[in-house]
This record gives sequence, structure tokens and C-alpha cells, in this order.
Amino acid sequence: MFNNVVFAYPWVLYFLLIIPLIAIWYFYKGRKNRSAIIYSSSKLLPENFSSLRTKLIHLPFILRLLTLALLIIALARPQDFTTGTNVNTEGIDIVMVFDISGSMLAEDLKPNRLEAAKEVIDKFIEGRISDRIGLVIFSRDAFTQCPLTIDYTVLRNLLREIRSGMLEDGTAIGNAIANSVNRLKDSDSKSKVMILVTDGVNNAGEIDPLSAAEIAKTFGIRIYTIGVGTRGEAPYPVQTPFGIRYQMVPVEIDEVLMKQIAERTGGQYFRATNNRALEEIYNRIDKMEKSKIEITSYRSAHELYFNWLVVAFIFLLTEVGLSRTILRKLP
Repeated sequence: MFNNVVFAYPWVLYFLLIIPLIAIWYFYKGRKNRSAIIYSSSKLLPENFSSLRTKLIHLPFILRLLTLALLIIALARPQDFTTGTNVNTEGIDIVMVFDISGSMLAEDLKPNRLEAAKEVIDKFIEGRISDRIGLVIFSRDAFTQCPLTIDYTVLRNLLREIRSGMLEDGTAIGNAIANSVNRLKDSDSKSKVMILVTDGVNNAGEIDPLSAAEIAKTFGIRIYTIGVGTRGEAPYPVQTPFGIRYQMVPVEIDEVLMKQIAERTGGQYFRATNNRALEEIYNRIDKMEKSKIEITSYRSAHELYFNWLVVAFIFLLTEVGLSRTILRKLP
């Protein structure tokens, strides 16, 4: 009954201590003043004289005590508080730029660079709340796999469908940045971010990567670049007439270019030489690029005293009705 109930004037409840005092007075002192009927002989009454009226003789007094108790509780002003929060979010627009060239099949990351990056990107998307995220894939050319969206289920499904060979082989970093800029340039978000993952050197495309980075800077887009691959050589699967054979191929990542792209746009360059390093990089970016969330708490009171007054009024009417009718005392 009193769950989540707060009293505006809790000190009023001390008056409830009067109730047991009145009850003691009634049963030990008040009964001396009760009306009585004098009979010439007790034989005139039935041997086991008892009726419903005699059993309910104290009911009016009990109802009066309950009425008084309810009135005291009502005067203490019971209130039920509703609490909650209003959340206002300022989301970030993020485009994941993902290299799917043939070299991403190298197995210095497990099971390979492509699948390792997909897994980490999927976890990154899963951890976002109110940000719009898009997905651009590239090799010799760039393609928008998913435009900016907050439907993360669709986005993650499209991410899982990515495979090497969807586009002609090559590494067109400039085209990838330019395509991503088209996704972000009309955004009204205060924070626009591009996360570019590649394992190679720009060797295709019509747009120079640094020129594309300057365009991104013009639109206020920050680019984080990630070079994926171990240092030295990495095992690469090669199809032969005798099945898949592995050969060691040199890892060539244009780190100078990646750093220049990041620095020109206010971002950072990272190198991921293994799965754990790649995951830590995305965790760092996730912490740096957090949405602005404003939480406003509210607390509203709902007055409950009226219900107690209604019940007290019902008890009072019942007590008065019984005292004037079937439980009426003789003078």
C-alpha cells in the first residue's frame, strides 16, 4: 500500500498514536457509560441470548477509529513520485572506408585481414547508439555498400556480405575518400568522421589521395587511417593446380601517405599488425568519437490524499448509518 509513497508532512503521522489510546479508553472506561435496560428477572431473557446486533456492538466505534486514522494519513499528504530521464543525443556521422583488394586475403591476421577487419568493424557498429554510419568499399574503384543509416541491423548484414573480388583489383585510396566525402558533405552533423582501412599503396583511381583529403578537410571531415598488416612479409594463399599454396609476400603500406591524410584532416594514423592491435585501435577511436548525450532527470509528484479522504468519508457514513439504524442504542 505504501510502496513508493512519500509523505509531505510525515510528522502528522505521529497523531496515529492517539488511536490506541482512544481504544483503551473505550474498552476500559467508556463501557461504564453504556445504556442498559433493567429487567425484573434475567429469566425473561433466552438462556444463550446473542444476536448479530450484540456481536456488532463495537463496529461503529471501530469504524470511527478507522475514519480518524485515514484522516490523519490524508493530512500527512501521501504522494507518489514518478521519476525518469529525458535523453538528448547529438550523433556523429561516420563512414567506414574498407579496402577489399586481393591483398586483404593475406593471413598475417586471422583468419585473414579482410575477415579480421569485418569482425572488428562489426563490434564497433554494435557499440554505437545514435550515430549514423555508412559503409564504402574500394579496390580499383570505390562503391557505397551502405549509405548513412541508423539501421544497424541492415548495415551489419551488408558488412557480412563483403568479400574480396566484388570490385576489380587495385587500391584507389583517393577515389575511396572522394566517394565517402559525397556521403558526408551534406550532413548537418557537427562531427563528421571517416575511418579508412587499407593494407596497400595507392595504385589506381583518378583522384589523388591528398587532394581528396583536402576536399574532406574543406567539409570538416576528420579522417582516421589504419594500415593493416604485419611488418616484413605475410603468408598469402595462392591457387595452384595442386590446391592452395602459401607464399610469403612483402607487406607494403604507404604509411607516409596515411599519416599525411590523417594529419591534414585532424585525424590520426594507426598501424594494426595483428588482430588485437586492430581491435584496440577501433576501441581508441570509439572513445575519441563519442556522441554528445545530455540526460535531464525529472521527478513529478502525484497527490494521493484524496483517495484516503474518500475511504474515510465512506467509513464515516457507514458508522453514522449503523449508529442511527440497526445498531442504535437506547437512551
